[in-house]
This record gives sequence, structure tokens and C-alpha cells, in this order.
Amino acid sequence: MVSDEILRRRTFAIISHPDAGKTTLTEKLLLFGGAISTAGAVKNNKINKSATSDFLEIEKQRGISVATSVMGFEYAGHKVNILDTPGHRDFAEDTYRTLSAVDSVILVVDCVKGVEEQTRKLMQVCRMRNTPVIIFINKLDREGRDPFELLDELEQELDIHVRPLSWPIGMGSTFKGVYNIYDKELRLFTVNKTKLAKDVVAVGDISSPIIDNTVGATFAAQLRDNVAFLEEYYEGFDLDLYREGYLAPVFFGSASNNFGVGELLDTFIKIAPSPTPTEASQREVLPEEEAFSGFIFKIHANLDPNHRDRIAFCRICSGKFERNKLYYHTRLDKKIRFSSPTSFMANEKSLLEEAWPGDVVGLYDTGSFKIGDTLTEGEVLQYKGIPSFAPEIFREVVNKDPFKTKQLEKGIRQLTDEGVAQLFVQQPGSRKIIGTVGELQFDVIKFRLLQEYGASCDLYSLNYYKACWITTEDKDLLARFVSLKGSHIAYDKDNNPVFFAETAWVLRSVQESYPTLKFHLTSDFKFDSVK
Repeated sequence: MVSDEILRRRTFAIISHPDAGKTTLTEKLLLFGGAISTAGAVKNNKINKSATSDFLEIEKQRGISVATSVMGFEYAGHKVNILDTPGHRDFAEDTYRTLSAVDSVILVVDCVKGVEEQTRKLMQVCRMRNTPVIIFINKLDREGRDPFELLDELEQELDIHVRPLSWPIGMGSTFKGVYNIYDKELRLFTVNKTKLAKDVVAVGDISSPIIDNTVGATFAAQLRDNVAFLEEYYEGFDLDLYREGYLAPVFFGSASNNFGVGELLDTFIKIAPSPTPTEASQREVLPEEEAFSGFIFKIHANLDPNHRDRIAFCRICSGKFERNKLYYHTRLDKKIRFSSPTSFMANEKSLLEEAWPGDVVGLYDTGSFKIGDTLTEGEVLQYKGIPSFAPEIFREVVNKDPFKTKQLEKGIRQLTDEGVAQLFVQQPGSRKIIGTVGELQFDVIKFRLLQEYGASCDLYSLNYYKACWITTEDKDLLARFVSLKGSHIAYDKDNNPVFFAETAWVLRSVQESYPTLKFHLTSDFKFDSVK
């Protein structure tokens, strides 16, 4: 029973640089999956009623995704779980954590702009975990770059081999459609933003005259030449290499026109991995184990502004989750019962009775959870690989209302527990420093502190280059370093020492002076230290 449910699951994240079309693709996958019956253009949605997966007020106002949305639907006998992630770089850390909760990834690339800065950063995280990646080259209805040029750039910039499984016929004003190399089908392009395209021509053999009659002799000849070159120059598609994270299948299409999305979804269902083993500090946990276990990768308050609810997102790693059953919270060493666990369709929640490995369950939280917490049926486990990354922008928190000190303290602790930002405490005086990867996060923090906790504060800029976690086996040396550099030392939420470097030169100088100290850009110390 458990094994059957595991094999049915496909849990993946959609990632991209901002404006590459990630949220549009998410919406269209829901359309093809039958989860929604019609869709509008994303810009129109975000102005009027917002995209299905964007539900926070700030997202609706700015037209960007700033929080991970979780959506599930049934398709072709499979349970598909999509995690739509923020594309905006200011919210990248939410995306990094989300990648710890998925089994594969679809990376969206704009055919006009190609590989961009955030694309590279996200791919680095996928490479760290050897996460299987499918690449969707989007916006073929626009005048973009040569497909072969894009493939070369993907391999060079993202350090991964690629293998096209579909190929475009023309581009922009001459875009005729795509040839599905994997299924040997021709799909004709029509401008259609709200309904499903059905113009599929089964051709069987690429030499078939049906192609000439359909797209014209010139385009047909060019298609055959391109596919012949692909077959000779690019290695064949290897399922094992894809699932090991070394080979990325590539698809072409136009998400805003629902085009190329069907092929992507159909092939994804066939090749993407079902839930895989998860690494805990104590051992590797297999999804087919009978005992339930899972970890919290995201926490969010006020998904519904009318109800001050706080939801912890739990990725199930093994066994079967059941409503009203007692589960063991390993960090707090206590048992908790969940009477109202939920499944998601963006901000729409529904009560669930049971869930399986690969599923994401929403657990109502009264403040018991932190990101990275583990739930089991009694075994002491701590799942790994949910890191905090070194922030790049720092602000000191200064309370504007002494009568709301407790509210401010509670708000900052809870928001940083959610992963909105990172909190560092510096002594003496318990000076609080918030670190983020982008300016926009501070807007979110101030807004939520005032709206949800009634606390107001000023956030003063601090001129630091990086905050690096410090580890060493020489505890005496660490104590001397902390004492000597006290004005540049703070402690994170787990009381780990962190060094604040004012410049890159200062960081290099300290590393040279203390060669046995390791300085890390992530709180998950299995990753490399600063080079």
C-alpha cells in the first residue's frame, strides 16, 4: 500500500529568474492537470484577481511571487505536488529551503534573455543536492535567441549536460510549433491563453510528408536537419543520468499560450523520480518504511488574513501520516496531535485524513515549530540539508515603542523562525541584527511586525560584507578568536558563533591568520567553507 502510493507521487519545484514565466507555467500545469478549468494571462491576473499561486497582499500589489505556494492535483494516475517558488532574488532563501523538500525541479529559462544571475544561483543549489532538473525554454512566441546557442549557454553556465526532448519550428513571428522528439509528435502553435491546445499531429517518422504539408517544405527541411544534428551531437537521453542530476532534458514552448506545457507534463510524469530516500543525521530514511517521519521546511502566518493562523509546511519522508494521531517532535521531546491537517491549492486549504511520502501537509502551529524540525512516530531523528545562507544586507533593530518590547521580541523571533530573515544577537546588550539577501524582505518584516504584533521599529543599516558561521575542532582557538573579535561576533538562533566581515579583504585576512578556523556561507556545514 505504502509503496503504491509512493510510486504515484511526483513532488517538484518550479524555479527561475524573475519574469522568466515561472508562475505562468505553474498556472498552466494546473490547467493541464484539471485543477483549474481556465486561466488568464498572468499580468491580467496579477492586476485584477492575481495568479492562482500568488496570495499574499504584497504579491498582488507588486506582481511577483515572494512566498512558496504548494499545490496538488491528480494527473494520469499520479498525485502531482507542485511547489511554486519566489523568483525574486530578495526571497531566494525561501526557494533554497523549498529545494530540500522536493524530488526534482523544472527550471524555466526565457528564450530571449537566456541564463540569468538567479538561474545560476538556483542551479548551484540543485547541483549541491544532485537534484534532477528538467529545463523549459519559454516564450518561443517572441523573437528569441538561436536554440543551439541557448543549449550551449545552458551547459556552460549551469555546469550540466542537456538533451532536447522537443525542438521548436521557427520562433517569434515564424513560430509554427514544436516537434516532440521523445514521443515523435508534432504540435502546432496557436495563440491560446485560456484553453488547452489540441492541435497535435502524430507523425511517427520525422521524414513523413505530413510535416511538409503541415508546416511547409522549408521549415520541415530545417527541422530534419536540426534533429539529425541533435541526434549526432548530443548524447541520448539516459534516465539514470537525469535522475542522478547530471543530464537535463530540455523542452521548448510558450507557457502564456499553454503551448509545450502538455508535452512537458506528460514526459515529466514518465521520467521524474517518485519520493527518494532522505538523509538524517542518524541514518538514511527510506520512503517505504512503515513508520511516519517528516520535516518542516517552511512556516507561514496569516495565509488567511481573516484568521490569525500559523501554518507549518511538513514534507512527508516515510510512512503514512494520519489525522489525530500523536507524533513525536524530536527537538522539543514531546508528542503532538494534529486535528486539522490540510492539503493545499495555493491559499485554498482542505482538511485531509491521510498523506504519504512526497506529500506536503499543512500543520496548524501555535509556535512549536522551527524550520528544520523533525516529526516521527517515536524515533529520535533530525533531518539534514535545510540550511540558512549567509545574508548580504544587515539592519540593526531599534524599538520605537518601549511599551511594546515584548511584542517586538516575539514578532522578530517568530518571523525569523519562519525564515523571513535571519536573526543574530550580539553581546553585550542583546543587540539584535537582522540579515537578509534582499531589501524587499525588510519591507515585509516591518509590515508584518506592525500588522500582526502591533510592534513598530526602525531598521538601521550596518556596513557588513558577509556573515560567516565559524567551526573548528580547536575550541580554545575559537574562544580566543571570539574574545579578540568580540565586536564582530554574534550568535544565530541556535547559538552558533557568526563572524561579521566588513569587507572581502577582511574576510580573506582573517582566514589567512586563522587557517584552522573554517568560515561557512551556510549553516549546513556539510557544504564547503568560504574559499
